[in-house]
Parts: sequence; structure tokens; C-alpha cells
Amino acid sequence: MKQSSAAPIEVASRLEGFDYAIRNIVAEAQAVERSGRRVHYLNIGDPVLFGFKTPPHLVEAVIQAMKDGHNGYTHASGIMSAREAVAAEYTSRGFDMSPDRVILTSGTSEGIELAISVIVDHGDEVLVPLPTYPFYTAVLNKLGARAIYYPTDPSNNWEPDLDQLRKLLNPRTKALVVIDPNNPTGAVYQTATRMELLNIADENNIVLLSDEAYTDLVYDGPVQPIGSLNPEAPVISFSSASKAYVAPGWRTGWMVVATGKRLNKVLAAVKRLADGRLCTNGPMQHAVPAALDGDRSYQDEFRNQLRERANLTNQRLNEIDGISCVAPKAAFYALPKVELPPGKTDQDFVRGLLQETGILCVYGSGFGTDPSEGYFRIVFLDTLDKLNNHFKSIKTFTKMFRNE
Repeated sequence: MKQSSAAPIEVASRLEGFDYAIRNIVAEAQAVERSGRRVHYLNIGDPVLFGFKTPPHLVEAVIQAMKDGHNGYTHASGIMSAREAVAAEYTSRGFDMSPDRVILTSGTSEGIELAISVIVDHGDEVLVPLPTYPFYTAVLNKLGARAIYYPTDPSNNWEPDLDQLRKLLNPRTKALVVIDPNNPTGAVYQTATRMELLNIADENNIVLLSDEAYTDLVYDGPVQPIGSLNPEAPVISFSSASKAYVAPGWRTGWMVVATGKRLNKVLAAVKRLADGRLCTNGPMQHAVPAALDGDRSYQDEFRNQLRERANLTNQRLNEIDGISCVAPKAAFYALPKVELPPGKTDQDFVRGLLQETGILCVYGSGFGTDPSEGYFRIVFLDTLDKLNNHFKSIKTFTKMFRNE
């Protein structure tokens, strides 16, 4: 066959800013594995990878749905029983909701992309917390919009700096992203902070995009959705079965749009986009009523185990010379900070840790922090014994790295 001498086909320039460090670093880990070293993947928050089990009644609901022939396309917004369950859940937590304002999505991520896609135009701005979950900045870059970071304060348990946030508002601001409970820091915001965030969105008539995937994984017990504090505020809330319901691979999530009239056009536009992708995974939607209406006692034990791991993580990291950590209050992430030698970056630390110990974390600059600040995110879902071993390795490596 004749070999073509044509130039490589180029990809769209809008992908230049699309970066997702949580996954990108896996290629380096795979290279380490090929060299014969075992890799401990502490980069992705997947409870199933660490032995946590999807509740049997969720699995049974999906299996029964398949047996009953629910294997075709569903309504683009999702099956009615799932939307009713989501609406009832939000209503029971003080955020009145109707099923027609609920859309089932392929995990939280699809809901985020659908919402941002209908809110921003090229050149518009969205306020995102620093550090942030990188999917937001990736989507905004792809759409030609700008992510504007508002700072959060590690000396104040990673609470947002509201005064600085207000200074960033301008006519191009279209939305405010709030991730509470927070990934990557494990922070849980005070009620007064949440109320002020709502007020900022309400008074400036911008959409508050509320990422609430971890509301049921606060160690002291579930927190209310932020929209419950002011049901008239322009809030879109996102959550899923991935974390608190231990079914990340099912890619089953939901978004709810506050009932205020000013979001009606946004809701209609989201539904138009949702029509274009037909529907999310049909059989898995049948797990949503089982998850929200069924037994949740397993979440008590899950929270207890996460609290133990969080306490151990916080203690062991703060015992390491050159590392400091703010205690997480929810989920299974911590964002410690290492004092870097001159000229070194957070990527140097994370890559060195991987190559020397096989422990894979994510460098803080993947979440928007300055590479020179030395932040890195660690997932602490492993067993207590294994975590202790990981922290021993991190301690040994940190001493060597800082003495180079």
C-alpha cells in the first residue's frame, strides 16, 4: 500500500487549554509500573478501588430494571421515578423542588458541562474557587470563556475570601462556582459563608453553580443543600451516586434548577442540550430511587471510616518536617503543603514521590495553585495500615527531597 506523505491532521485549538491533571499524571504512573515498581494510586477518589462496596439494594435495582426490559432510551431528562426521588430529597432538605426541574446526567460532570454551556459565551467569566476542581477550568477553556479564581484561605479552614471575591465581579461575570463540601481540600463552609455566597449570586443576578457531591460525606453528618438557605436565589445544584452511594462507574448523577423564574430560560436550554445526547444510562437511573428512598445506614459507617482516615492523615502529615495540612472535614481528600527547596515545584515533588516510592498523588497546580507553593492532593481511602505505610514513605522521601 502506498504510504501517504500528507501532514498530520491538526486538532481544534480550543483543546489547548483542556487539562485534567488528576488523569494526566496516570501516564507517568504507568511508565513507573512498566519499570517493575508497584504504584499506589492515591490520585482518584474512587471508593470502589479501595474495597468499599456499592450497596446491594442499588445493584439489585439495576439488575431488576434490566430483567424487566428497561434497556432502551429514556426521556432525555431521566425516568420520572428518579426525578421524583431527587425532587423529594431536595424538598425534604429545605430546597423545594419539582421533578420537571430535575435532569438526570452522566455523573456530576455532565451536569456541570451542560449548565456552563448554556450560561457562558466566548469571553465571559466564571468565578471558581482556588484551589478548584479542574473540570470547571477545562470546560471553560474549551468554550472560550475565562475561569477567574477567587481565593480560599488555608489559615481559615479553606473558607472563601468573600471580600476578594466581590472585587472580581464585573459585567462579564456569568456564574459563581461553589464546591462545598470541597474537593480538593475537604473543607466544609460555615453557614454564614454559604449565605453570603448566595447573596452575592442573588444580588448580582449570576448563577450559583453548587457542586454538592459530598454533602452526605461530612464527618459530623449530612449538610443541607445551599439552595435551602434562599430558595429564590439562582442556584443550580449538582450531585450523583458516585461518592456517597459508592457507584462512581455507573456515571449516574443529577442536576436541579431552582424554581425562581429567572432560571427558566437556562432550564429550557439545558433540556434542549440534553435532548441532543438522547439520555443518560437507562438501567442505572433505576438505582436513584433505591439510593434516595432506601436504606442509608451504610453511610454512617462510611462516614466513620472516612473520619478515622482523615484524622490519621492529618496527624501523620503534620508530623512530617516540612509538611503542613489543614484537617479535612468531609470526603476523602487532603491538600497538604510541602516546603520546597529553591527552584523546585509541586510537580517535581509529586513526580519524585512517584518514582521513589510508587505513591501517586496530584500536584496542587493541577487545581490552580502556584507550582512554587508546594501543594499536593492525596486521596486517603486506603486502609489505615496501608495509609500508615504510605506516610512513612512520604516522610522518608520528603526528607531526602528537601535536602537535595
